[in-house]
Amino acid sequence: MKEYTITVFSENNIGLLNEITIVFSRRKINIESLTVSESEVKGVSRYTIVAFMDESKVENIVLQIEKIIGVFKAIYFEAEEIVHQEVALFKISNSTRLNGNLEALVRNYNAKILTVSTDFMVIERVGYKAENQDLFEELEQYGVLQFARSGRVAVSTLKKDFTTYLKELAEAS
Repeated sequence: MKEYTITVFSENNIGLLNEITIVFSRRKINIESLTVSESEVKGVSRYTIVAFMDESKVENIVLQIEKIIGVFKAIYFEAEEIVHQEVALFKISNSTRLNGNLEALVRNYNAKILTVSTDFMVIERVGYKAENQDLFEELEQYGVLQFARSGRVAVSTLKKDFTTYLKELAEAS
């Protein structure tokens, strides 16, 4: 089992997300991360899906997703073929007040403080999942009230120009 990142480009239609996730659930594959946003082409959505499986399954899933009406293209990538990040927000108790140790910790993790109130503060960190998890564990001593992590956001390192392909599809429709 290996981690794969699948990128899907589709029309922005109601129900497409459900159809795409059904492809995974039929094969009993758990989606680790799912992010949906507008792509670089107006009217085209980009799904970034992370899951663990073997290569034959990911190939099959990509083929099945491409058969869904409204999907333009689905591509899978291994870790070295993408650049990816995620955003993590940490809401921590402000009862201990901002002290030097917390400030140094935030700085060491290249995080930033977004909001400070009398009861809490919110810290943001953009990075890899494991590093964000490490920061969470370090912040637990200060009283983590809430922790939210985005799904993976990724772009490929390959030279293929999908933007041109997507723009042609958008102009044709």
